[in-house]
Amino acid sequence: MAQAPPPSGLARIESLRVKNYRALRDLQLSDITPLTVVAGPNGSGKSTLFDVFAFLAECFDDGLRRAWDRRGRGREIRSRGAEGPVEFEIKYREPGLSPITYQLAIDDGKRGPEVVSESLRWRRGKQYGHPYTFLDFKNGEGTVITGDTPEERDTRITEKLDSPDLLAVSTLGQLAAHPRVSALRRYITGWYLSYISANDTRGIPEAGPQERLSKSGDNLPNVMQFLAEQHEDRLEEILSILAKRVPQLEKVRTKPLDDGRLLLQLKDAPFSDPVQSRWASDGTLKMLSYLVVLYDPEPPSLIGIEEPENHLHPKLLPELAEECRAAAERSQVFVSTHSPFLVNGIRPNELRILYRDKDGYTRAFRVSDSEQVRSMIQAGALLGDLWMEGYFNVGDPITRRGR
Repeated sequence: MAQAPPPSGLARIESLRVKNYRALRDLQLSDITPLTVVAGPNGSGKSTLFDVFAFLAECFDDGLRRAWDRRGRGREIRSRGAEGPVEFEIKYREPGLSPITYQLAIDDGKRGPEVVSESLRWRRGKQYGHPYTFLDFKNGEGTVITGDTPEERDTRITEKLDSPDLLAVSTLGQLAAHPRVSALRRYITGWYLSYISANDTRGIPEAGPQERLSKSGDNLPNVMQFLAEQHEDRLEEILSILAKRVPQLEKVRTKPLDDGRLLLQLKDAPFSDPVQSRWASDGTLKMLSYLVVLYDPEPPSLIGIEEPENHLHPKLLPELAEECRAAAERSQVFVSTHSPFLVNGIRPNELRILYRDKDGYTRAFRVSDSEQVRSMIQAGALLGDLWMEGYFNVGDPITRRGR
């Protein structure tokens, strides 16, 4: 079923294809929903799929070479036994426009990673015309059509980048003459991928408000300070939800210290004195961090959360699934999980089960494609229970059954 255009102001990924990226020898996800949950056994490729988003974001933020080197370069990134470049293809839609397809191919060169090819293509208009490429680069050289709505008949400008490891979209996207290219650059650099650690949230950073939680959550006190100063109503909403999830929690606040650092404190009933975050439970700090991300007053374009069930009580997970679905009205949300309790709060069209095929590469099963599962859900069954009872035929860590 074709995806409806995104709400006004919100770009969304509609499909993703990855080739030669570790276990993702050739993986395609189509008809991606606003909230997408990937589940499966250990080693099925969930973390690798999340790292695709992290890798692309790092390419735009830090440069291709750093992102490539951090992952061991081509010998560690390229799928085992595969040849040729690592390839990514993202089809995404900006509000009110036709879908745009971004293609990127990377390979090892003589002096490091090189962009073998990079392109942007779309159909001009909403539902008519044939697709055409308005940015086309190979090995650091290519052409681009300028303007907000590039037409196929428009003049193509030839450009040459300073180095073959530069991304054309990242480079040209900084120029006002290329608003469509700039929009993709802003979109990808706006992704937020969470690798929150309860231990990191216990730190005592230097005081000073910060708008967005870091990937590890080590600036949680700073974001709480920012919300208290700039978005008091949103902070109260977050703390109200947290109090319903954590029995006896009364208050969370920040306290500036004399040495310029910022302390996060939590107060439980019936005690009169708060405790430092270092003594708070892992689950409380993780839940607070997730709520801060999901209720961001200026949400990122994409939110990725890996295995949020860690340290949380199982009964809280269906409610967290609802929080993620509500956040998906403001951001596109991707979640990975091992938990049937979280999956119980997910709809069939939102769930993909990852598994390894007989050749050792990752495949994806869209649960809503199963007529049996759809019928059982309509009869009142829960997805997580069906998963644990083996009705998906994939994603079983004991039998490792394929489709």
